[in-house]
Amino acid sequence: MTGGALKLTVHFGESDRIGNHLLSDALLDTFAEHGLHAAVLLRAVEGFGLEQTLRTDRFLSLSEDLPLIAVAVDGPERIERVLPHVTELLDGGLVTLERAILLPAPTEPHEEAKVTLFVGRLDFMGVVDVLHRHGLAGATVLPGVDGMAQGQRRRARFFSRNQDVPALIESVGTGDAVAAALRELGEHAAMIERVRVCKRDGAMLAEPLAVPAEDESGLGIWQKLTVYAGEQARHAGSPLHVELIRRLRRAGASGATSVRGLWGFSGDHPPHGDRLFRVRRDVPVVTTIVDSPEAIRRWFRIVDECTDEHGLVTSELVPAFHAVAQGTRIGGLRLSRP
Repeated sequence: MTGGALKLTVHFGESDRIGNHLLSDALLDTFAEHGLHAAVLLRAVEGFGLEQTLRTDRFLSLSEDLPLIAVAVDGPERIERVLPHVTELLDGGLVTLERAILLPAPTEPHEEAKVTLFVGRLDFMGVVDVLHRHGLAGATVLPGVDGMAQGQRRRARFFSRNQDVPALIESVGTGDAVAAALRELGEHAAMIERVRVCKRDGAMLAEPLAVPAEDESGLGIWQKLTVYAGEQARHAGSPLHVELIRRLRRAGASGATSVRGLWGFSGDHPPHGDRLFRVRRDVPVVTTIVDSPEAIRRWFRIVDECTDEHGLVTSELVPAFHAVAQGTRIGGLRLSRP
């Protein structure tokens, strides 16, 4: 499948249920019933939402309901058909839609882009090596616990290597670097989105794009900040992602989520991550924040302070946003045009 696409992302809690079934199973079943092109279910390690409830794997009492993120990609018609079923299932959480292009796709040589690849568990190190060799700004491997590839369900199981369960690789770079890497990688399922690189290894490169709160027809425009950093990166004595979540929650942000990766790199540093026989690992962590443009400008100040030495920070437009908390619904899922 090639051409224009939509990326559907759903944030919710691990213990959320629909009757006797877990919401995570119901969502992936729905994606499978609609034959979506690719999907992956990610388990986060820390985060909070509109209700400001902290969920983290650092404390046993708070680790029983970790944040989950379901990501699905397909053409606009299929994604729009599945949307009513997704919102009907969701009694709390966040849904976003973002525009993407499924490969093959043209890239502007000097324009920054984010490429997302869906690969098997055994493929990721070779893919990351290719991305690093072609000079991309960063790449992170996020392991799925459930998902779909080529329209087929791939669920993780105990006592299995789970090599067919999709892993998601997010990578950022200039269009010419992305195009060269993808030519070498060949047949991997991938999509490209526009992105702005704001910071790299502590250096400020650009602020998030200044956009209005609504488009000309009155539909809301939203933005996303993403912070890529190693788990050993620290700020104010704490792991960078922990300090970032703490400060954003204290400041009243609508939500933020951190997902621990398996392998990756940022800047000129070599790829790193989980290895056997290492006492001190340094896996990558990805933290995302979605909010209104006005709020994102405030949260960027916190992100800027926490990434004074480490990390890759990007910003993107989110044309559709739908949040549910305690019966209150915010935003809609009609795509705005900035």
